[in-house]
Amino acid sequence: MQATRLFDYINKQFDDGPLDKFAGSNINGNWEFYSTATIIELSRKLASGLLEMNIKPGDKVGLVIYKNRPEWLITDLAIQYIGAIGVPMYPTISSREYEYIMNEAEVKVCFVGMGDLYDKVSSAQSKVESLKKIICFDKQGGRPFWMDYMSDKYLVAVESLSQQIGTHDLATIIYTSGTTGNPKGVMLTHQNIISVVESCCELLPVKRGDKVLSFLPLCHIFERAVLYVYTSIGTEIFFTGTDNLGGESGDLAGVKPNYFTTVPRLLEKVYEKIYNKGLALTGVKKKLFFWALSLTDDFEHGKKYSMLESIKLKIADKLIFSKWRAALGGNVKAIATGAAACPSKIARVFSAAGIIITEGYGLTETSPVLTLNHFFGGSNKIGTVGVPLDMCDIIIDRSEGDYNDGEGEIIAAGPNIMTGYFKQPEQTAAVFKQLNGKTYFKTGDIGTFVDGPNGHKYLKITDRKKELLKTSGGKYVAPAPIESSLKEDFLIEQAMVVGDQKKFVSALIVPAQDALKIWCEEHHIPWTSFTDMMYHDKVIARIQECVDKINTNFSHIDQIKKFALIGNTWEAVRNDGTESELTPTMKLKRRVILSKYAGEIDQLYA
Repeated sequence: MQATRLFDYINKQFDDGPLDKFAGSNINGNWEFYSTATIIELSRKLASGLLEMNIKPGDKVGLVIYKNRPEWLITDLAIQYIGAIGVPMYPTISSREYEYIMNEAEVKVCFVGMGDLYDKVSSAQSKVESLKKIICFDKQGGRPFWMDYMSDKYLVAVESLSQQIGTHDLATIIYTSGTTGNPKGVMLTHQNIISVVESCCELLPVKRGDKVLSFLPLCHIFERAVLYVYTSIGTEIFFTGTDNLGGESGDLAGVKPNYFTTVPRLLEKVYEKIYNKGLALTGVKKKLFFWALSLTDDFEHGKKYSMLESIKLKIADKLIFSKWRAALGGNVKAIATGAAACPSKIARVFSAAGIIITEGYGLTETSPVLTLNHFFGGSNKIGTVGVPLDMCDIIIDRSEGDYNDGEGEIIAAGPNIMTGYFKQPEQTAAVFKQLNGKTYFKTGDIGTFVDGPNGHKYLKITDRKKELLKTSGGKYVAPAPIESSLKEDFLIEQAMVVGDQKKFVSALIVPAQDALKIWCEEHHIPWTSFTDMMYHDKVIARIQECVDKINTNFSHIDQIKKFALIGNTWEAVRNDGTESELTPTMKLKRRVILSKYAGEIDQLYA
């Protein structure tokens, strides 16, 4: 059957043959699963319960959880069945942000998970006139419990309403996390998201019955669109969070997934652990580890290797790479990454080790995928975000800026483009452009097309239009490529380039603490504290070596002239009452970092 509404995918799965194990989560150490039939039954009963609560078509229903769980999927379907609009929200935002979103969207009911979520949403409720009820997915004292709202009373009405829903009806409003200002509500229809799901189903190395891990936030359109792909194909979905992935008792080792999606920051953390284990080895084992790692430096998909190179790779695979695969469960065929730029070194290391990284690109406003590196047929070029999906028309627009040769703003047209920002007509108008009789969405990203395997044109992102720095000399600098190059050094965990309206470019650098400890031991530097090490002459000299090395890859204007070492890792969640430095999708909040480290930046330019 051809899906025209998002809830058609669960019906397709049922028609293809209902699964006994479709969606599960770890409850007190045991994986407990819902079947296809049970998911459908519970979602329809909850939809009936929503009608009993006087939720009507077009009404907004909030959803907020910490860890992914099947109950989110059930509630998402229930909302869709009656033509209501789901408003998923990040669990890490403040009560003030909940207040802003729920007031603008006029949320009437909000479902929440464990932890402090009920309290955070409840503290905003007094200032949100529309919000009548907060419902918990877990029993929490006398608070409303979601199973108590299951109802048989309006099942006929649920069926009738679901039949009336059209493919161009609004399905969800997703508020972008944003790096500055208030979030904007992106309006996506069923057709918007379905166009992406249909385009991606045959591009992912996933088949019916495969095991997949789902841990990226379902409130983000990236993981949510993939969820509908999993539903259509009929995989076993293991819902979890990011706090128990690695280690012998972690979900990767326990589940042994065939596939999952992630963000580059998590891949970087896995690589850091692998690298640090290599640093801790001694003698022949250490030499062998770094010999194997060196073989990944020039890895490219589809590259032809000589007989000697092939033998070396087989030896490295047997002795080293196989252990890396085992650390991820042993069965992972590929990992899709998006939401931020993936350093080329990370993609090469994992792909050379037999864990294919397929980087893609898109925005919430594009539902989200615009381009994707393919798993099949060798259509994968490291350092790019892949080939445009067939239904997307992507153009490099050079008309509104002063760009380098071949570069320009990426603009896109297609059935996956949002209808607009909720209640924000001026902001909506500002991101659309009429060209050649089509309406294009202006992504705000700068890029170019480059040649690659199989004769395809691959999109390469060079920077964010609004994140370009302009030195006091009037020269534009793109920070992202510089930051990505810095993070390829094992001693650098995070970096942010600064220099807007300054004479030259500088950087704030957060060293990788575990790697720095090992490096200090090897160089006989007594370790006192992470903060103390920021001022040690030998540590500063070692970071300077890295900066000097990467500077050779950039023009004189782009080169880092000074840097400051920062002793606090930047996080997406802060428990000390201060604002976090990263968005929930691990992008830098440049405004926050500039404010927090204004003193250090001033010293760089004193």
